[in-house]
Amino acid sequence: MPHVTVKLWPGETDEAKQRLSDAIVDNAVRILGCSKASLSVAFIDVSPAEWLDEVYEPDIAHRAASLTKRPGYGPAAAR
Repeated sequence: MPHVTVKLWPGETDEAKQRLSDAIVDNAVRILGCSKASLSVAFIDVSPAEWLDEVYEPDIAHRAASLTKRPGYGPAAAR
């Protein structure tokens, strides 16, 4: 615990993903007090054409109460 999944459009470099992963891990350890060994981070590339159905509707619109940061766009922009 915890497992963090980052969904993003394709195109980010492996280096950028690793840097973000390292930052997530470092901050989770600092804030949550967990060990690095207990953390996992995954990246899932989602094409812009699939974003509405694969990310916006299930993870944002249907789980709005669980969001700690809301996007600055709505479903029309996710199309």
